Parts: sequence; structure tokens; C-alpha cells
Amino acid sequence: MKLHRRKYSFAAFCSLGAIMLSSTASAEPMKASENKALAEELGSLHNAKIAIKMPDAKKQLTFFAGSISKEDQAKVVRLAPNVRIITGLSPKQALDRATEAHGVDAHLATPEFLAKATNLRWVQVPSAGVDRYLGIKPLIENDDIVMTNARGVHGPAIADHAMAMLLTLTRNLQHYAEMQKQGKWNRRGGGTSQSIALQGKTMLVVGLGGIGSEIAQRANGFGMNVIGTRRSDKPSPDYITKVGKPKDLLAMLPEADVVALAVPLTDETKDLLDAKAFAAMKKGAYLINIARGKVVNTEAMMQSLKSGKLAGACLDVTDPEPLLADHPLWKQANVIITPHIASRAEVTDERRSALLVENLRRFGAGEPLLNCVDKKAGY
Repeated sequence: MKLHRRKYSFAAFCSLGAIMLSSTASAEPMKASENKALAEELGSLHNAKIAIKMPDAKKQLTFFAGSISKEDQAKVVRLAPNVRIITGLSPKQALDRATEAHGVDAHLATPEFLAKATNLRWVQVPSAGVDRYLGIKPLIENDDIVMTNARGVHGPAIADHAMAMLLTLTRNLQHYAEMQKQGKWNRRGGGTSQSIALQGKTMLVVGLGGIGSEIAQRANGFGMNVIGTRRSDKPSPDYITKVGKPKDLLAMLPEADVVALAVPLTDETKDLLDAKAFAAMKKGAYLINIARGKVVNTEAMMQSLKSGKLAGACLDVTDPEPLLADHPLWKQANVIITPHIASRAEVTDERRSALLVENLRRFGAGEPLLNCVDKKAGY
């Protein structure tokens, strides 16, 4: 079923920008109620679980944090006085004190730590993707340990980055940046192709989760027709005109001028874009990958770029990662590569902070945690 698209005017975007700048300029420390509201807006109660039940008196708990600001620690003292935060531990120090931990930042959750952490009931992953932890059997196979992630935290910054990379290619900004370095006022154009506008083009967002939906919203703001795929039957926003299931991907690829990947890395999504998928794509299409490098078969992508089937690729993630200095992708003129930094922004820090503090409050209160991961599904 086709849904009505919402159009956003340039004036509306300017007004929104002015409001955001004004809000930033006059920003004050976030109140507890505001922190909770933001966290619950970001976080999901799908698959929600309680890490440690608190039927009567609240048990004293210890959480080994990775990095947490003094301001956030002060919030936790007020909101969850029964939760002790320990930060600044090296992996060796954490291992020596593993029996103290009831919760831990995922970077400390090594197999050796998990073997000793007999009281552990919660592991907080600071990223949206959890693929790097799925091979840790003591974590994945222990049903007593709840794993949560940072789904919803990174969407705005990553979506901005995705559109910035796409515009760099479609507007030939690399070429003009080089002309600027040389002090040349060259209006004849150049670069890898003729500059194009996004208005009226179709973007296919593969994975309409938190990040994919943010990308879709921005694409709609540029006047693009947005279609997408998602696993769930959750209703889609009215700026997305068609939604298919993952099985529909090959049938939808020929419709897209831009394909944006925003799926988690699982056994099902590894090499999702292979030679068959690239063959199904429209000639002259662009690819954006802000998901994981292994979602794309690199060799198949290289062949598609060299043949001209792909007009360009915007890659914040690669396979291998980090990309080796002599890898041929570096020399492709129609490829933009950034070193897995798309999420970096002050808004990401604010959202990550709000989610962590609220989950620590829930942890101490014996309430269901936000963003619980289905460890068998891998997301």
C-alpha cells in the first residue's frame, strides 16, 4: 500500500535549524525527567528483561563503566543510590575484581572476565551493532546475563554523514575541493560524473530501524522518493512510500537510484550485496554503507564500480576494516571512504549518556532494561 509523503519546505528546515541552534546556545544540564523521556524515546522495550529483580529492599549493585562523566555519575547517585559506579579499570584490573560486578561495559566482558564474574547479570554494549560480541560463548549462551545495546543513539549523526557523503559524490565536491587547493576558479565542472540533483530520485533504505529511518527522513527532505525493507510489520512513517521484507530486496533494487545499507551484521546479512545483487541494481546507482563492511562483498562491489554499473560508493565501513593502505578502493575516484566515524557528534554523546543513565536507574530499581538484545538473533 502506498502512503502519502510528507514534504518539508526549505523554510521549514531553516526554522528548525534556527530552533536547534537556539536550543544549543541556551542549553542547561538535562533534568532527570528530561533524561528519562529522551532515553525512553531512544530506547526500545521490545524483548525487555529485568537484569536483577528487586522485590523488597533494593540490593546494592556494582557497575563497571567504560567512560562515564562526573555529571552522569552524579545523576546515578541521585536516581539509583544503590548502584555503585566503578570507572577507569584496565582489563587486568577488571579481571581481578570480576566477582564484584553485577553490570559491565561490554569492552571489559572478555571470556576470562565472564568466567570469573559469577554475579554478572547485565552487559551494556556502547554500539548499536553487537556482531563483535556474538562469538563470546559465555556471554551469548548464558541466559542469566542480559545484553543491551545503543540502538537509537547514533541515528541522527550517522544519517547526516550518509547524506554528506552522497552529496560529495553527486555534486562533485571532491573535484571542487581540489580546485580550491590549487586556487582555480573552474566552472567547467569535472570530477567523476556530471553533477546531479537528488530531487525525484529514489532511495532504497535496506533496514528501516533507528538509523535507517533517520536516513529515510533526510532523503525525503531532499525531495527523494523513499522505499525500504524491514523485518517487522511495524507501521512505517508517511514519508516512506513502499516497504518490503528482506526477501523482497532483489526485486526492489532495480527501482533505486541510491541504496543505503543500515542492517545489523548477522549470518543472514553477511554478503547481502553480492554479485547477484549488484547485477540487479540500476546502472548509475549509488551505494551508501554505514552498516558493517561484511554486509557488502567487496570484490563484487569493486567490479561494479569499475564497470560503471555503480556510479559511486559512500563507505564509512569496509571489509577488511581497517582498510589496508594498498587496497584498490583507496584509488577509486568515485568512492568516498571515512574510517567508521559516522556516529561522532555531540548529539550522539548526549543520547548515549541519556540511555546509559536511564538503564542504570532501571538496573537499580529492578525494572526492565531498554534495548535488550536477542542474543540468538544477533540484534
